[in-house]
Amino acid sequence: MKKLTQAEEQVMQVIWNLSEGGFLKDIIELLPEPKPHSNTVATLLKILVEKDFVQISNPNRNNLYSAKVSKRDYSGQRMAGLTDSFFDGSYTNVVSYLVDKKQMSIEDLELLLQNLKSKGDE
Repeated sequence: MKKLTQAEEQVMQVIWNLSEGGFLKDIIELLPEPKPHSNTVATLLKILVEKDFVQISNPNRNNLYSAKVSKRDYSGQRMAGLTDSFFDGSYTNVVSYLVDKKQMSIEDLELLLQNLKSKGDE
């Protein structure tokens, strides 16, 4: 799976939130201010189609854009890439970093452990 630019990720976030897909005008409307020009968004959508992240349906001759790659699949791939690049492939190092930087509390960590234990019991 290819990596997306920040602008491409921003458009994908909108598409993922549009469960039935969206037209160009819908996507632009949901992008944060300052909104990019419609030509810019159309170009980003074309790139996302080429990268195989988005598919086009053509009802009423207007392109309906929807996600081909789920947010979960993409975020998992990105997380694995960050872990490999910055934490020697160790998720333990990721969690330790988050705790050290106070971005994850001990309570969060305990909740995570409880969730992992309950999944192990299933």
